[in-house]
Amino acid sequence: MPVVQTAGLCKVFRDFWRRPRVEAVKDLNLEIQPGEVFGLLGPNGSGKTTTIKMLLGLLYPTKGRISVFGKPPTDVAVKGRIGFLPEDSYLYRFLVAHETLDYYGRLFRLPSRIRHERADRLLDMVGLRHEAKRRIGEYSKGMARRIGLAQALINDPEFLILDEPTAGLDPIGARQIKDVIRELGRKGKTILLSSHVLADVEDVCDRVTILYGGQQRAAGDIGDLLCQHDVTQITAPRLSPKTVEELRATIQRLEQRDILTVSNPRVKLEDFFLKIVEEAQAANIRTYGARKGGELPEFLQKPAETTAKDVVDSLVEASTRRVEPLPTREPVPMHAPATPASSVIEELIQPQPVKIAAEEPISQPPTPSLDSQRLRKKADLSVIDELLAGRGGDGKPEA
Repeated sequence: MPVVQTAGLCKVFRDFWRRPRVEAVKDLNLEIQPGEVFGLLGPNGSGKTTTIKMLLGLLYPTKGRISVFGKPPTDVAVKGRIGFLPEDSYLYRFLVAHETLDYYGRLFRLPSRIRHERADRLLDMVGLRHEAKRRIGEYSKGMARRIGLAQALINDPEFLILDEPTAGLDPIGARQIKDVIRELGRKGKTILLSSHVLADVEDVCDRVTILYGGQQRAAGDIGDLLCQHDVTQITAPRLSPKTVEELRATIQRLEQRDILTVSNPRVKLEDFFLKIVEEAQAANIRTYGARKGGELPEFLQKPAETTAKDVVDSLVEASTRRVEPLPTREPVPMHAPATPASSVIEELIQPQPVKIAAEEPISQPPTPSLDSQRLRKKADLSVIDELLAGRGGDGKPEA
């Protein structure tokens, strides 16, 4: 069964009035086989990112059918089998590299031991072991792409989607990423690679599809698409000018054609650049950037699928494994000897007798006599008269 299969896939973006505005993908038919490194090419606006988002279930197709592992891409079980590196790595800039990988491992509900082991292996693979204690916000764009690739592999995915994986990387990092992609393809991983760097796709992909305007313009094996059948190339050790002239005359006599060009082959600029860098590393010249990556982690080298025999073997091994008994602890006596602390606690929790004092009669204020009440009333009236003496008849103060 193909890992990815689409039939008549279309995606139309509409405006506020539901009128068709942009036809991003039109009648796209894709088929990606297991263990294949598949390239998705096209200029800006050709529908590559829209296609990837529909494969991830982030966008719904307007028309057509799409399946991933034989199921709709919105199925939650399918998402656990996919690893995704977006074009822009959305990472938490205040976390260090190890915390970032641990966080994404928790999203896939990986046990703590497996998360830590995989984080160490992946950081070593992408060359960030010595920079694992730095915050992601301090990373360069190339280093962020490296940690982005590590987080895409933390769940050991069967299907890996890479959108511009070498963007922002120096030639060393680009070569390391391509080596990782080739190695993953040899281990049976299915990979979808979308890139503008055609040399990267040419180096690692088995088949490609070229999009333009949302439509598929070319598709097939990359070797067949790039082969020039009307030209024959002969590679030989260095020849003398006399030999070259004799070959030219022979071809002219036999084929009635002339040799087009005779020149020395050139190495790729990438290979020459890496040679210079390796010489600098051999001289122990210090650098603060990412370093040479390590080998592919062991958990990524396992087959993608688990057979029934593997399940039975693991169950048999678990049943025959000797289980160590738990250490026994001595029983604690019911009545432990009293200690100073325990005696204080017992004294605190013991009910204490409450002493109640004898009730005393509440003394009442003496009742004023009739003469004192008359004197107090006259005093109050005299105070009121004095206050009103300073105001006129209308209640306003007199001048």
